[in-house]
Formats: sequence, C-alpha cells, structure tokens
Amino acid sequence: MPMILVEELIKKYDKAKTPAVKGVSFAVEEGELFAFLGPNGAGKTTTISILTTTLAKTSGTVTIAGYDVEKEAKQVREKVGIIFQQPSLDLQLSAEENIRFHACLYGMFSYRPTFRLMPSEYRKRVLELAEIVGIQEALFKPVKKMSGGMQRKLEIIRSLIHTPAVLFLDEPTQGLDAVSRRSLWEYINSMRQEHGTTVFLTTHYIDEAEQVDKVCVINHGRIAGCSSPEEMKRSLLRQELILDAEDREGLTSELADLGLFYQQDEQKNGPIVVPDQDMTVQEIIAGLKTKLTVLKINEPSLEDAYVEYLRKTGGAVA
Repeated sequence: MPMILVEELIKKYDKAKTPAVKGVSFAVEEGELFAFLGPNGAGKTTTISILTTTLAKTSGTVTIAGYDVEKEAKQVREKVGIIFQQPSLDLQLSAEENIRFHACLYGMFSYRPTFRLMPSEYRKRVLELAEIVGIQEALFKPVKKMSGGMQRKLEIIRSLIHTPAVLFLDEPTQGLDAVSRRSLWEYINSMRQEHGTTVFLTTHYIDEAEQVDKVCVINHGRIAGCSSPEEMKRSLLRQELILDAEDREGLTSELADLGLFYQQDEQKNGPIVVPDQDMTVQEIIAGLKTKLTVLKINEPSLEDAYVEYLRKTGGAVA
C-alpha cells in the first residue's frame, strides 16, 4: 500500500460556490521524494492541510501509512513531521525548549526541566541538527530574539527530531541562505537513504523539484499532471539545438536541404534555433559543412514544463 494514498478527494468550504479541491487522486510510495506544485489558490494548501489532519475533507479517501486521516488522526500525527509555511513556534521559550517539548510530546523522551538533564541521545541529536542548519549559537536564546530565517531553521529541526516516516515540507527553504538550503537537502536525502523517509514537498523554487521521483501539478482544484520530472518534460517540451555561423545563409540553406524546420529572428541577426525533430543532434551536425560559431543544446527545465502545464489548464490563478 502506498505511504500516502489520496482518492477522489473533494473539499468545499462553507458558502463557496465551487469546491477548492475537485476529485484529486494521487499516490506516494514509501521512501519517495514527491513534489506537489501549483500556483496560489490552486488547491495545494487545502490538500496539504487535509493530509496533515488540520482540515476536514468533504469527501474522498486519504490515508497516511495505512491510517485514515480523519478516523485515525492520532496515529497519522505520530507518523508525520511537518515544516509549516507559517511559523508555529512558542516565542517565549528558547529554541532548544521548543525542540524539547516537541520531542517529549512525541513520546521520544521523558521530560526533564533542563537540556543538561535530558538523555545524551537527545542532546547529541539536537546539537547535530543545529549544526546542519546553522543555529548552534542561538540554540539557547529566546525565539522572540531570533531572526525570521533563524526561526525557520528552528522549525526544521523541530520537525526532524523524531525521524518521521513521512516528512511534509511546505516551502521548507523559504528564507534560508544558499549554504543552509544545501545542508538541509543533504540531510533530508541522508534521512531517506538511512530510514526510508517519505518526503512530500511543496516549493516555489521549482529547481528544488528537479531531482524528485514524482511531481504532481494541481491547478483550479484538479490534478493537471502527475509523473516523473523527465516524463513531464518530454510530454510537453522538446530540446532545441542553437546554431550560428559567420555564413548564416549557407547554414540555413544546409538545414533546409536536410529537411529541417528552423527559427530565426526577423532581422536574421541572431542565432538559429532548430527544434527537436526526426534527426538526432549527431545526425544534424554530421550533415553540416558550414563552420559553426555557436553550438548549444537547450534542454527544457521542470520549470518550463510546470509553466506549460499551467498554461494548458487555464493559466495560473491569483
């Protein structure tokens, strides 16, 4: 059974004319790195809220690790870790106290009134995570004195402390510097390898989703597409060959002789773009005698495919 299973999920808010989520279905396998992408207002946050037991569904089936998110919410919460987009810290406590209460609420350790009295396993794990995200110096300071970026790092530690089976990352690296972003992803990947953690990611940094196992795009409350990043790119976009030469006329003549379609600006001053066609790049180059000054292959990115999916499903929504 998939670690996350969503079948015909519908959510309609009171007084709303149409459902925010309209029959969404998808599955996430154990250990998978899954990206859930969509513009603001597409139904993404509503879906995640239902999956994390903070919002009731109207109809449909949703299970996490085999547990129903409504009937067995307690068991679901024990299995998941969540990095919320909005802060959820107690500002009056220190950073470490926020982590300690979280760990004890999950039943990992019996509560002790100070960090030093906590078991060595807890202390070692907290210090290890603090070093990974870079808040060692602020670990025992009041949260209210920490910057927004530091608070974000603290939330990351708190969500990882109990080594969850499923980790929900809602814009996890928002507000983090490049070094912290890289360290966080290295640690998350090591968790997946060591513990088989399933990771459910939402992000506006589409490049972070390039390495996921599966990506689903939601728009206007419906799934616009769900596949691996490579399959998504291949289904919508093709690579382009960028060519140029001092003898542009000779180059375009040779491309025409090869039966290839190409694009060029109206003034014929820029490079020549050859969209992916029946011939391979090697075959095209082998068929050209004109000396080239530019030879590049443009591979479509996941962001290109994401934008194309939104365009085909009615465009992004505000």
